[in-house]
Amino acid sequence: MKKTILSAFRLFLTTVSASNHVLLLAMRLWIANIFWKSGILKINDWDSTIMLFTDEHPVPYLNPQFAALSGTTFELLCPILLVLGFGSRLATLPLLAMTAVIQFTYMQHEQHYYWAFLLATILCFGSGKISVDHLIKNRFGYLLEKRR
Repeated sequence: MKKTILSAFRLFLTTVSASNHVLLLAMRLWIANIFWKSGILKINDWDSTIMLFTDEHPVPYLNPQFAALSGTTFELLCPILLVLGFGSRLATLPLLAMTAVIQFTYMQHEQHYYWAFLLATILCFGSGKISVDHLIKNRFGYLLEKRR
């Protein structure tokens, strides 16, 4: 009986450990979708986007045109990187910064904490095995090992 419980628990742990890569992929896809849709909305009506960054939620210390351009660029570029799992940790940084700016200067909302949690998880754990980063590491990782 004791061995059966231990075997079942080991199987459970193995299954959960194997599924973390699927969970990381789901997180990357979820957060990428949020920012991608926002970027698409901004690029579809650029005049409204400029007005938004000028009147509705100006970014402190930034010119509205520059804030609109850089924000939209990050909202369209970083989700692509997240979906591919290519440079995901780097891609989370501007999105985390944007989330903080939105939360603390424009609109406080609980979902921004959720976004930050998802982005921080990707930042800390990387893309997982279902990613271009993992393929690159497997293909060229031996080069890094030789240098050490």
